[in-house]
Amino acid sequence: YFCSSTLQHQNMSLPGLEKLLLREQSRANTDMITGIIMSDPRLFNELWEIMMLNQDPLSRRAAWVVDYCAESEPGFLNERIELLAASVVDFRSDGLKRHGLRMLSRSGLPVENLGPLTDACFKWLQSPNESVAVKMYSMLILHRVTAIFPELARELYDIIEIQLHEATPGFINCGRKIMKKLTKTGF
Repeated sequence: YFCSSTLQHQNMSLPGLEKLLLREQSRANTDMITGIIMSDPRLFNELWEIMMLNQDPLSRRAAWVVDYCAESEPGFLNERIELLAASVVDFRSDGLKRHGLRMLSRSGLPVENLGPLTDACFKWLQSPNESVAVKMYSMLILHRVTAIFPELARELYDIIEIQLHEATPGFINCGRKIMKKLTKTGF
């Protein structure tokens, strides 16, 4: 079993990170790799590269770690928001999409790639094939977009309202909160 204190972080390479990511899919493994990255932030670039390969399961597992690292240290994403927004629309796995959207929901909105991201979020929110998590993060991002483009507020409200009748409790809770906030803006 690997322990971050026994690893030579300076000697960690892309193949080493890949091996750790593929070892197992578990919260313990994710936390262990997150600890390694946080103790040597230079490794974040390599982890990011693995995530951006868009290859399942490796990229999905890397996205889980990238997400947790960026949650602890938001600065990791400072120069990467535009690339993440442009890439998330092409992510193939649900997990990769979910973690990409989760990171975007906590970050500043992209400028150059806001249009494609907005379109993708509206598509995912309405898709019966998307997971609840992808829909909920799409909702959160779209709510933030309505602060910039208030003309989208009514459309977002209506899409959420239509889905409430057949949604999960988590979606209903998140959807109602966003609908309430949208109503306060007086769209």
